[in-house]
Amino acid sequence: MPYPEFNALLDHLAVLFFDLRTGSLLLLLAVAAVFDFRFHRIPNWLVVSGALFGVIYNTAMPESISDNILTPLAGIGVGLLLFLPLYALRAMGAGDVKLLAMTGAFVGAGATLRVALLSVLVGGVLSIVYVLVKRTAPKMVRNLVSVFQLSILNVLGGSAPSFRIAVDKSAGKLPFGVAILLGTFTYLVLHQLNS
Repeated sequence: MPYPEFNALLDHLAVLFFDLRTGSLLLLLAVAAVFDFRFHRIPNWLVVSGALFGVIYNTAMPESISDNILTPLAGIGVGLLLFLPLYALRAMGAGDVKLLAMTGAFVGAGATLRVALLSVLVGGVLSIVYVLVKRTAPKMVRNLVSVFQLSILNVLGGSAPSFRIAVDKSAGKLPFGVAILLGTFTYLVLHQLNS
């Protein structure tokens, strides 16, 4: 074996796919990402059954002795609370909010915060790549300037800022389920390497 350290690293990371908790989570997220990419929709049956499995599994097989049913439930709550404001601003779909909540059922509240941060970072990179590939970057910049100007005028006029962009003027729709999959995978890899 010319690279024993590399092989050991691969063995260490393979645990993510063969562990029932993380393997199931990654499989559910991959299916959700495919649905989101193809149909711009994440099915409720997928996130509800995944969240239910996460709660049952993590209650029956807790990762640490201090974990109980509140651990996955807190993860669901944090997942909902973190992305709900983005849904209210129409920057994200309801399926994305529910998908992060489902992820929280598997990883718990503290890790859900890290997953959300990594997902937003990955989503930002994917958005830039998307508009560059689709060649809609100038349209995106115009939309951002327009939204910013309109929001300032609304606030100065005493009304709530508006962050809405007409569908026909949009630079494109990013399937954020893909970003949640990649953000979660990144978190799990980093967590596995640090353990």
